[in-house]
Amino acid sequence: MTRSPERPAAGAIPARGGSIADWLATTDHKRLGVLTMGTALVLMLIAGALATVMRTQLAGPELRIVGQDQYNQLFTMHGSMMIYLVLTPLAVGSGLYLVPLQLGAPNVAAPRATLFAYWLYAAGSVTMLSGFATGTGAADHGWYSYTPLATSRYTPGHGVDLWIVGVALAGAGMLVMACTVLWSVLAKRAPGMSMLRMPLFSWATVATNLMVIGAFPPLLLAVAILALGRFQPDLFTDNIWNIGYQHVFWFFGHPVVYVMFFPFLGAVAEVLATFAGRRFFGYRLTALSLLLFSALSMSVWGHHMFTTGQSANNYYSLTSTLLLVPAGIEYFGMLATVVGGRLRFPVPMLFALAFIPQFLVGGLTGIMLGTPVLDYQMHDSYFVVAHWHYTLAAGSLFGLFAGVYFWFPKVSGRMLGTGLGHAHFWIWIVGTNLTFLPMFWVGLEGMPRRVPTYLPQDGFGAENLLSTIGAWLLAVGALVFAINAASALTRPRDAPPDPWRAHTLEWATSSPPPRYNFDAHHPVPPVTSYAPLLDRRERAEAEGGG
Repeated sequence: MTRSPERPAAGAIPARGGSIADWLATTDHKRLGVLTMGTALVLMLIAGALATVMRTQLAGPELRIVGQDQYNQLFTMHGSMMIYLVLTPLAVGSGLYLVPLQLGAPNVAAPRATLFAYWLYAAGSVTMLSGFATGTGAADHGWYSYTPLATSRYTPGHGVDLWIVGVALAGAGMLVMACTVLWSVLAKRAPGMSMLRMPLFSWATVATNLMVIGAFPPLLLAVAILALGRFQPDLFTDNIWNIGYQHVFWFFGHPVVYVMFFPFLGAVAEVLATFAGRRFFGYRLTALSLLLFSALSMSVWGHHMFTTGQSANNYYSLTSTLLLVPAGIEYFGMLATVVGGRLRFPVPMLFALAFIPQFLVGGLTGIMLGTPVLDYQMHDSYFVVAHWHYTLAAGSLFGLFAGVYFWFPKVSGRMLGTGLGHAHFWIWIVGTNLTFLPMFWVGLEGMPRRVPTYLPQDGFGAENLLSTIGAWLLAVGALVFAINAASALTRPRDAPPDPWRAHTLEWATSSPPPRYNFDAHHPVPPVTSYAPLLDRRERAEAEGGG
């Protein structure tokens, strides 16, 4: 059952002010989405700079750019920022911007609560980063904050305390934001927009937000346990608390991996269908697979604990392997959409196509690590680092930028430059593989994670040098994108409502959309399937041909 979106009274539409105060107090889901994603992109540049420093130190044996304490802070804050402050907010924030538009709704449900959610996230970001300003430095215990290492007995100083508060605030913000977007899906769909007519990006957002609602309360519980342990260090002398903390944390920690790529998988699906000139293949089965994937994601947390002896290896290995079923459905849908299509290759399509094989490497190596006998060998080695980054850097970030280049005209009213877009793409193709592929080799050779240096006789130098060169290429690619975006934003608006001949409702309104998304000049078109604009073009062609 769908509901007619509420329309504001004629005199209730406020002026579209552009002041900073208007933006910071906005209840427009589009501005809130831009604020969330813009904040996350700025933080991504900071987190990337921290990673570049680490990779530069590892370029050769016994390099000492930073000390061991500073190095521990760098990898802790890099990982924490990318997970809590960058990729998760990008995933949830993209849904906040796009889902109401795709559903033909005038705004997100509970817009003031959504504004509050953004400010929780912003406050959490500032709080976490403020650890660098303390006398003892930022948190240095890893993004997972294992006990008893993270207790005040072994990690004194306020950096960890600020990290705990920052994670709690940012996590609570994402939880509230996910709830309001999911509420919008349930209550604000346009007439004719049944659940099985929602675009795949919206379905990916639904699955994402269900995982957030299921996994983020355990995160808040985990940091509450950790905060208690900071005041009562003796609490964690009992190993039950240490193992219990790990179980609670990883009940969050594995679903969040899928939170950080489902919306970008949805973006890739939209891009592939648009530039293949056809409907996405296996739409209903793919939507079901997203829900199945999100349900299974809540059952695999123990495979992070194989080497502790505190998890049922057979069970968690089975549930980890079962993830291949919904993942295979999604991959088959993407490939079948492309094969036989009338392909076009603008920049969004290049990023979307590259996402498929690169993310596949991350997914398949994840199944390897979900096999206990292999995990015992690879645990805490650079093989895990390679898998993790093929999933989230070579995978999710390529899906993210497929969406950024695709929807940038809709958000800003301006087209990104094609030449700089191609440069960004090819630099990142080389950079991601040059950075992360050698990590598989060096991990199998025995290099452990989280070490600030190594000895010449270890034999890790060549692979690490290649990885460092690749990391600097990634930094150059990020700079190219920043120049492209800044250049586009300084030009007059030049984007038509639908520059790509896309399929979903957001392309039926102006670029950028008006305050309440659709108006008399751009009404919500009839919704007859999950590709309403393609339906409209096909009807027009049939009538013209007749």
